[in-house]
Amino acid sequence: MSQPNPALGSREAAIDQLSINTIRTLAIDAVQQANSGHPGAPMGLAPVVYQLWQKFLRYDPADPTWLNRDRFVLSAGHASMLLYATLHLAGVRAVNTKGEVTDGLAVPMEEIKRFRAAGARCRQ
Repeated sequence: MSQPNPALGSREAAIDQLSINTIRTLAIDAVQQANSGHPGAPMGLAPVVYQLWQKFLRYDPADPTWLNRDRFVLSAGHASMLLYATLHLAGVRAVNTKGEVTDGLAVPMEEIKRFRAAGARCRQ
């Protein structure tokens, strides 16, 4: 019978923490760049959202139109960057006006950099 590898658990925990910190960093940078808003909600909720997306939600980032997917609805304006960062990092694909999934990301890094700018996809 094989024994659990404690190094593997530590590695997984380190990846989880790096992922959470990446969500936080994207939120901080975007809010700072926009010179608008507050990163408190994304920073505080990053561990919760990360666990939801990793462990509980059923979705396929390559097929965002999958009918049986779970939906994550976030209506808090101050936490909107949390959703944008999560969609970007999860690699969720964009859907064009015909409803076809494209090769591009739904929230590319260029749009995160334009957070709250006029005409940006990530306006609020």
